[in-house]
Amino acid sequence: MECIALASGSSGNCLYIESNDAALLIDAGLSRKEILARLDRAGGRAEILQAILVTHEHIDHLRGVFPLARSLGIPVYATGGTLHEFIRCRGNTVMPVELVRCRFGECQTIGNFRIEACPTSHDAREPCAFRVAEDGVSIGCCTDTGIITPEMEAWLARCDALVLESNHCPEMLRAGPYPEVLKRRIRSRHGHLSNPDAASCIRNLAAQLHHVMLTHLSEVNNTPEKALVSAREGAGLFIDDLLITLASNPCPGQEWPGRMSI
Repeated sequence: MECIALASGSSGNCLYIESNDAALLIDAGLSRKEILARLDRAGGRAEILQAILVTHEHIDHLRGVFPLARSLGIPVYATGGTLHEFIRCRGNTVMPVELVRCRFGECQTIGNFRIEACPTSHDAREPCAFRVAEDGVSIGCCTDTGIITPEMEAWLARCDALVLESNHCPEMLRAGPYPEVLKRRIRSRHGHLSNPDAASCIRNLAAQLHHVMLTHLSEVNNTPEKALVSAREGAGLFIDDLLITLASNPCPGQEWPGRMSI
């Protein structure tokens, strides 16, 4: 499987996962036009997309979901709470696409993919992480969560590769320009994962993982260098066996950097 981060951060999030002439998106937080443009530039194929999986209803994960699903004629998968928020925000009108509910602890099949959702800790209705498996390997996507619980960690330990939030440096957040109420939200158990917390998760999972892609880095309260140093410290003795990269947009003329293959 190949995973490409088409967008990552508070301005939008979108992952493309492809295997054996089929593909999925996890979140679509940019416009339909921008997602398709980035997909083409990154070497992905819109015509093989089977579904869009949505982790939660915040706009940086949702913005392009319905226009894209409608134009491609593919279903949208999300938890019951997230689907409820979709419908509530649309005023209970008829939805323009097929909606499929994900239940925790249940595997679902989309083509050759098997998907499973796990609850996360974020200030949304029923947020989740996703694990996507195909042909004996799996990729986990765990973003927008204030904490990693023991249950989440045990669930993520079944992944071969992981897209993991490393949102902020605690010291940069403390000294930064955000108002205190927003700082409290970010560092709360229903906020966003810090670099040290991401490193702790990596430390506990390093023996099982082959590749970690750090995602949802704050442009104000973090730097790529700080996130990478922290994650590599977390890998400890497994640093030579674990590839750690960043979900980031490429410079013009460069190959798309936010990708991993397993």
